Amino acid sequence: MVTLNKIYTRTGDKGTTRLATGEEVSKTGPRVSAYGTVDELNAVIGVARLHSGQNDRIDAMLGRIQNELFDLGADLATPLEPAPKWEALRIIASQVERLEQEIDWMNESLKPLDSFILPGGSPLSTYLHVARTVCRRAERDTVAMIEAGEQINTEAMKYLNRLSDHLFVAARRANSNGADDIKWVPGATR
Repeated sequence: MVTLNKIYTRTGDKGTTRLATGEEVSKTGPRVSAYGTVDELNAVIGVARLHSGQNDRIDAMLGRIQNELFDLGADLATPLEPAPKWEALRIIASQVERLEQEIDWMNESLKPLDSFILPGGSPLSTYLHVARTVCRRAERDTVAMIEAGEQINTEAMKYLNRLSDHLFVAARRANSNGADDIKWVPGATR
């Protein structure tokens, strides 16, 4: 368990931070950007939950996902090589599978899409769309980290990819099971 007795340490005053392994890196490094965007995603989901109201099941899923995002941040903050001297917290396949099962459950009651939809409708749906876009950025940041030569747990990448789909379907479900989705009308304002 993490113990935080002192919030400011001054160690970041020169633009660096430490990974879970203690390695000092730039705050602008690709690994820090990736887990920083995951942290931002967690905050956006917290705002979405302020609007979950009668959607108890969605709220419960989002609460669990917020906890898993801390797991994901720890995973991304801990390089695979050299292997840490402790058992690192890693995203596992069952977490990805649970997202898939929840997507399938939420999607069961939704009408098939016949157009792209615009973020909007209910406040919960709108914030879930914001979370979805931040999740996609976290995914891009993670790909950039990989392209910069960093190795990661492949389940972490799968989790982000599946989570953005989960947030999209949850946003539709929050819009009266898709009935209040706002459809894109190509060229409507020409």
